[in-house]
Amino acid sequence: MKNSVDIRYRVYLTFIAMCLFAVMIIIKGAKIQISEGKELLSQADSMHTKIETILPERGNIYSEDGSLLSTSVPQFDLHIDMKAIAKDTFDKYIEPLSKQLATIFPTNNWTEYKELLSTEYKKENRYFLLKKRASYEEFLTVKKLQPFCKGRNKGGLIEESSTKRIHPYGLLAERIIGIYRKNANNVGIEGRYDSLLGGRQGKRIIRRIAGGTWMPIDGSEIEPENGADVHTTIDLQMQDVVENALYAQVEKEQAVFGTCIVMEVKTGKIKAMANLGRLSDGTYGEDFNYALKKIEPGSTFKLVSLISLMRDHLITIDDKVNCQGGSAKFGPYTIRDSHAGLGTLTIKDAFAHSSNVAFAKLIHENYKDKIGTYWSNLHALGLDQITGLNISDEPRPFFKRDSVEKGRYSLAYMGMGYLVMITPLHTCMVYNSIANNGKMMKPYLINSVKDYGKEVVTYKPTVLADSLLDAHSIDKIKETMNEVIETGTGKSLKNPYYSICGKTGTAQVADVIEKVGPNGEIIKEKIRYTDRMYHGSFVGFFPKEDPQYTICVVLRTRKGSNNYYGGQIALPVFKEVANRLYAMNMHKVNGIDRQEKIDVALAPKNMKTNSYNMILSSLKSKATLSTSNQWVALQKDSSGRIQSKPIYVSQKEVPNVQGMGLRDAIYLLEKTGLRVSCLGKGKVVSQSIPPGSAIQKGNKIILQLI
Repeated sequence: MKNSVDIRYRVYLTFIAMCLFAVMIIIKGAKIQISEGKELLSQADSMHTKIETILPERGNIYSEDGSLLSTSVPQFDLHIDMKAIAKDTFDKYIEPLSKQLATIFPTNNWTEYKELLSTEYKKENRYFLLKKRASYEEFLTVKKLQPFCKGRNKGGLIEESSTKRIHPYGLLAERIIGIYRKNANNVGIEGRYDSLLGGRQGKRIIRRIAGGTWMPIDGSEIEPENGADVHTTIDLQMQDVVENALYAQVEKEQAVFGTCIVMEVKTGKIKAMANLGRLSDGTYGEDFNYALKKIEPGSTFKLVSLISLMRDHLITIDDKVNCQGGSAKFGPYTIRDSHAGLGTLTIKDAFAHSSNVAFAKLIHENYKDKIGTYWSNLHALGLDQITGLNISDEPRPFFKRDSVEKGRYSLAYMGMGYLVMITPLHTCMVYNSIANNGKMMKPYLINSVKDYGKEVVTYKPTVLADSLLDAHSIDKIKETMNEVIETGTGKSLKNPYYSICGKTGTAQVADVIEKVGPNGEIIKEKIRYTDRMYHGSFVGFFPKEDPQYTICVVLRTRKGSNNYYGGQIALPVFKEVANRLYAMNMHKVNGIDRQEKIDVALAPKNMKTNSYNMILSSLKSKATLSTSNQWVALQKDSSGRIQSKPIYVSQKEVPNVQGMGLRDAIYLLEKTGLRVSCLGKGKVVSQSIPPGSAIQKGNKIILQLI
């Protein structure tokens, strides 16, 4: 009996415990359902969904005439949701679809496509990758195929777009434009205006499906805001001229680097800027912005000395200075001229023959007891601050001020362009101020930033100093600079067609140069005076009577080069560029109708600059050409004479670009509203739309080049 009671008691206890446990489960379930359910569901969903960033379309960069310098080309990852396609539809179109895909994407033949698609269909793959990084044309073609044309829910095609940054003109102005790379330190305009070009990111929800693939959820997108467009001051024709001239010279001299700047006198606009450095494989490319590299300017700085002396009314250009045979001591230091034997000269002649002794004496003797006045003149010329070009982290100029104030003989070296570290752009800015009759303009490279055609940022010409010198002094300085061309170190520039004012410069190098290594690393090389490397430079403007452009050229020689004077290595670049720019703009200075467009870039690239006298006579005989749609092609005939051939560019008919180079052909065709694609390299031998055909803006024209 007792055993029976014990058993019953244990059964009751067990039953009560089970009931309590069941009640606890019910309570916990209710609590989860009511209070914790949303949070737990959210955590579960988060394991299968996530938020993905949608990148906006990056803005374009344009030249001043509206030509594309940098743009984003769309590309698409194409996927197929096999479960969205009905069985009878798939069976009906599998063979023709495979054949069409083999034509569009010839990586596989049609039987391979058929087998692949059939296998993935049986697996019910909801996110099968058909093609990665397909072009926009390929995407449009695929989208028209059966069954994809039925839409995403029935046809199964899923496209994911992204963009690729390209430069339509290749290496042209590459360093100015810059490079855009995700999660990297971008340079040039791409880097400086990244926040405006980049736009605002969007978002969407994607979920994980079978096989671990992530698929976007329809209707979850927050659209991105596309980036704004940047419009530069760059003139493509001038940039082409500058880069070709600079490239030919740095290659000829096997220079370490070279830079050439073209500045519009009246505005300060940078119309062209080329920077070429010697790469690790021995070729040249735009690897660094040498126009903004601090260097000792050498004799081109003698213009600064001349301006300072004339601002303080300490000299006239006709005053005499004894060059002492080309050698003079300043305390324990000896300064020598590169051209020995110079005696007593006028200051104008001393400048023309680039006497170091003369300008060392003039600065030392006139400012040794009033150094502050000299610093004030440098400040007035903007040489103690950055130019503010606003495309990169520009270095601040450097003067060995402590050295000057403790040992005043350092002034003598400054007078001839040593113990001074400024950029070629600073030098160009100072020379441009003389060309602009004493009005110093701030250099600038951007005209505006536009968002869907509306200007959000606008840049205008900015005057940094309104009257550096009086009109008489400016005229005398121009006369002195012209003497360099007439009788001095730049006399090989003298020509009968237009007058030039300028100055040669040569400076021995002692600094650190940075190069990009083969793996993208920065390699620093220390250069000493004993390495016998030089900067050869030439800076000037033209024509003297009404200057239009200021050009600054600087080349750094290789070690031990026999050619290092500015008149030897930099002057030829200036000459080539100046002659080409003069020819491009000769209608402005020779009385030809200003509405005429003379595209000298259409001339063969191997045409020598000494033939421009023939171009002049040729164009003057055709001064009646005045329609705004008319262009002139220049070429040599069998006897070597330059002949001009009118090219009529109608806005209604496709022009004939056969025989032209790619850049010229693109320029003309894009002016008519056509989109250009090309095959091959060299000159155009055929075009997909025949010349004279009616133009439909936006149509694509394919050029074959050989």
